[in-house]
Amino acid sequence: MASVKEQQLAYRAAIVLLVIGVLCYAAFPARTPELPARVMLKNMAGKVLFDHKSHASVQEYGLACIDCHHTSEADESSPEACRDCHKSENLETDGTLVIKRQEAFHQQCETCHKDYDIGPSREDERCSWCHLL
Repeated sequence: MASVKEQQLAYRAAIVLLVIGVLCYAAFPARTPELPARVMLKNMAGKVLFDHKSHASVQEYGLACIDCHHTSEADESSPEACRDCHKSENLETDGTLVIKRQEAFHQQCETCHKDYDIGPSREDERCSWCHLL
């Protein structure tokens, strides 16, 4: 059996290591990524898990922010979300029709994927390729 002195030494060492761990965790928090890795889009047709990181990464698709966030300025650090302009219904703004969010996503995503021949080849797979039903 361990002596009382050995137990006290072990407890003190554990407490010191715990305090050091908490201090290090508090002093050096994990950095928040500049871009979201993934975005979950919730809708009536089923959730869509959009891999934002792979679309924006130079090693993957290398799209610039303005390629999708079409109204953003080139030097803008945080472009507006689609929902800020595209609502759940068509709107008329300054004589310009702003299409609803669902249509905007379908046009943007499907057009790009067709241009680069990425996605399902059969029409019956079209919805389930993005929407998690």
